[in-house]
Amino acid sequence: MNTATALTVAAVAAGTAAVGYRRFLRQPILTWGATDDEVAATLPGDDLLPEADGTSTRAITIHARPEHVYPWLAQMGPAPRGGAYTYDWIENLLGLNMHSTDRVLDEFQRPAIGEVIALGPNRMRIAVADPGHAFATRSEDGNWVWAFTLVALDGRTTRLISRNRFRLARLRDRIGMLPMEPGSLIMERKMLRGIRERAEALARREDAIPA
Repeated sequence: MNTATALTVAAVAAGTAAVGYRRFLRQPILTWGATDDEVAATLPGDDLLPEADGTSTRAITIHARPEHVYPWLAQMGPAPRGGAYTYDWIENLLGLNMHSTDRVLDEFQRPAIGEVIALGPNRMRIAVADPGHAFATRSEDGNWVWAFTLVALDGRTTRLISRNRFRLARLRDRIGMLPMEPGSLIMERKMLRGIRERAEALARREDAIPA
């Protein structure tokens, strides 16, 4: 096989893989754990970036009340904040200085609108801080919004919905986002499960304390 033929075969294979990914895999990756209604819903923080070029909506059920879940959201971020409850070693390879804690950090439980949380080169500002209901940050350039919504299902169960919205103005940005999407699922799935574990443990501890 000569070089021109090999390049043609490689290009066709790459194109086929890209089409297959977009058609069969991309939607499950971007909507892991979320119901169709949650994916379609308008959620707190959507208005911060109404015209998004990319969106992911992922969710998990937590056997704890919203007040046991929200503290872990309020304190997320690099040290001295509480971390991101995912694979710290991967985050720290990127220089993010994440150290996930199993404790509620009282000093970060009253986040202020406009407060900065630095995520490497991304400086995120707190845009929504509604205890027990929603928490959202927006990048200073306005191109990324990361929002969490808490929905109480009953007196002891919460749906935690994580939504990312991106503005991807350039074609190269949109193409570059595609290989990042599977990786973002790996990290965010671990994060959601980490929050679930911590919230349920907090609920068990608090419910065991006599009123």
